Amino acid sequence: MRAVFATLAVLALASCGASTRGVNGDVAKACVASGRDAANRSLCSCVQQVANQSLNASDQRRAAGFFEDPQTAQDTRQSDRASDEAFWARYRAFADRAEASCS
Repeated sequence: MRAVFATLAVLALASCGASTRGVNGDVAKACVASGRDAANRSLCSCVQQVANQSLNASDQRRAAGFFEDPQTAQDTRQSDRASDEAFWARYRAFADRAEASCS
């Protein structure tokens, strides 16, 4: 569980209120718009590239929502619904790949 939250923290990094201009993809735009201090557009673009390889468009939109509302991620992770469990497995694989590729 601790690793999951650490992975989410890495993905939640984004630049300080930077414009999303020039950043493509739901995940990258959410990353940049989140207002986190420790990241930059380069990191957010890298995370988006991994998302493009790992998640379909619907999953990317859902994952992008986690930047604005981390509680949604927690609720999804703890859900017993089969669809949430399947999504979480895909999301976790994506997060692991993003952490390895973009850190």
